[in-house]
Amino acid sequence: MSGPIIRVEGLRKSFGEREVLRGIDLEVAAGEVVVVIGPSGCGKSTLLRCLNHLETPTRGRIWLRGALLEMREPEVDRQRAHIGMVFQRFNLFPHMTALGNVIEAPMRVKGLSRTQAEERGLRLLERVGLLDRKDEYPARLSGGQQQRVAIARALAMEPEVMLFDEPTSALDPELADEVLQVMQDLAREGMTMVVVTHEMEFARAVAHRVLVLEAGVILEQGPPSVIFTRPTQPRTREFLRKVLHMRADGTS
Repeated sequence: MSGPIIRVEGLRKSFGEREVLRGIDLEVAAGEVVVVIGPSGCGKSTLLRCLNHLETPTRGRIWLRGALLEMREPEVDRQRAHIGMVFQRFNLFPHMTALGNVIEAPMRVKGLSRTQAEERGLRLLERVGLLDRKDEYPARLSGGQQQRVAIARALAMEPEVMLFDEPTSALDPELADEVLQVMQDLAREGMTMVVVTHEMEFARAVAHRVLVLEAGVILEQGPPSVIFTRPTQPRTREFLRKVLHMRADGTS
């Protein structure tokens, strides 16, 4: 394939009188890791939710592998299957085991047999380091383990793109490291990823490109070596100074 795997043109999203996204143009290449940073309320999560059809854009268009994403049912469900998403909260089914959570969507949406789904699910749980916890229910798993199950569940649909919306924000540092390691492994394997996070060390180490959002627009973007050392915008410098100072003090 030539061209970007994701292309966004003129994306706007309003909630009533409040315009959260004010004209986003973005391209993401296959295998690229794009990390989105910015202050709370700047539109980061809304951007991801529009990419995954969880919010309907007010204006603008989104393409996946050159095909325009449609917002009509059942087309939206078919297209959403190509884009995996991991949320801040794990959203696991409490009445299902770790393996049960991973195999549910492939059976219901893709029509896999239980045997096929379980084979895939076991491989994925091993991939995220949780094969030995396959029969545990979410209540008996740590937060980091639950989030890793959520990642395996998203991967079970064999998505072309993975979206991560602050996947470590509900975790303490040790558990967050478990999740970040899985995400780093995915990046090394060539998974296309768009990640909203305040984990600046992850962005430095893994991102091909860092995108800075401010008040619903892309303030600036570039490789982490530039954004973290030579940002062009005063607002970016102010944001990074605050965030990095908070991390150094251990206050966030």
